[in-house]
Amino acid sequence: MSRVLVYGLGIAGTSVARALVARGNEVVLADDQLSPQHEQLGRELGAEIFPAGDLGALAVLVKNVDSVMPAPGVPETHPLFAISIDAQKEMLSEIELSYRWEQLRSGGPRPIIAVTGTDGKTTTTLMAAAMIRASGLRVAAVGNTETPFIDALDSDAEAFVVECSSFRLALTSTFRASAATWLNIAPDHLDWHHDFASYVAAKAKIWAHVQPGDVVVAPFAHKDICAVAQKSVGRFVSFGDTSESSYFASLNELVGPQGFLIAQDKLKRSLPHDVQNGLAAAAMCLETGVGTRAGVVQALQEFEPSHHRIELIASKNGVRWFDDSKATSPHAARTALRAFSRIVLIAGGRNKGLNLSELALEHEHVKAVVCIGESAQEIAAAFAGLCPTAIATSMQEAIEIAGSQVSANEVVLLSPACTSFDWYKNYEERGCDFSARVRVYVGDELT
Repeated sequence: MSRVLVYGLGIAGTSVARALVARGNEVVLADDQLSPQHEQLGRELGAEIFPAGDLGALAVLVKNVDSVMPAPGVPETHPLFAISIDAQKEMLSEIELSYRWEQLRSGGPRPIIAVTGTDGKTTTTLMAAAMIRASGLRVAAVGNTETPFIDALDSDAEAFVVECSSFRLALTSTFRASAATWLNIAPDHLDWHHDFASYVAAKAKIWAHVQPGDVVVAPFAHKDICAVAQKSVGRFVSFGDTSESSYFASLNELVGPQGFLIAQDKLKRSLPHDVQNGLAAAAMCLETGVGTRAGVVQALQEFEPSHHRIELIASKNGVRWFDDSKATSPHAARTALRAFSRIVLIAGGRNKGLNLSELALEHEHVKAVVCIGESAQEIAAAFAGLCPTAIATSMQEAIEIAGSQVSANEVVLLSPACTSFDWYKNYEERGCDFSARVRVYVGDELT
């Protein structure tokens, strides 16, 4: 039995604490903002709860545990990290612990494929899971999804697709997958990492422990990511928009080493990033054998992205309204902007330490900008002199201003490039509020 400090008691932290106790370990619980729910969890698990705020007492506590498990929301700038490193205590993430337990599974570990990147992780994870499911295997999409990896270990899943955020990868030391992709990279989560170099290093850990025969899937156009992939001992496979890639899109066709897969216009949605995500997912599934060609093609035909990811929510008088609330970084928002030719953009929120002026690199797609939230002035400054801007003090006002600016054959796009935490609890709440208000504004018409 080991004694483990679980710091941060959100969804992942709570799941970790319960799993540790179920496997005979002693846990100590802590959070920066303890709540009655945390107290209840402590009673349920018979666990000590450490009061927040006393760094001296925290240092003593860390010295008296065997390992430390920060939840994904606890940044590496938190004093817990320095204290744990100074005490020479192992720190590990939920996916690292889950991986270790899976390797000890009676009957052997099940296939794991993994996905990381600044943008597109969730979509590619769910797409790969759909391909595996369509190929006849029970599969769980876990990690930075609605289901922590640790919650799925006792399920009947025959394979796992793990969405790997930098938060989870940063504290891995053995985690590996039989196929893993790193989709893209751009500055993000600089409110969690010390700097961009730390963020990149965390992402690179997805291939740090690959073995010969594992597949490393990289974007052909991103030479830095490909260089990391090719330094590993894994088998290098690329995806992109050129036939120099292993998996590529050309002349309305998605093609792999096996030959033609599917016509691009047969996809439910075929924006440029949808195609690239599909190629990456197909590469992982087909190169490892966890997906069949028929299953991959079926999933590509049927897959629809999750809500709040460039989601069409209304269309009237030739104007289409899209909810891309999940775009919480400039890199993600720029991906959405490149998908359309003429946009009235609604952007802003709480900046997480990123350079919002990067949005203006796509200004040729933008007719006007409605700026919202704490970063409204930053967004307006980015587009100053490039297109008209306006500042809205509520989502309703933003919608009304956008509606007055847009014309037929144009798009209104909520792609904030920022988190939602100034006005909303999360990006889902922001997207749902936007969608509901738009449908009322346009008369609830979607054609």
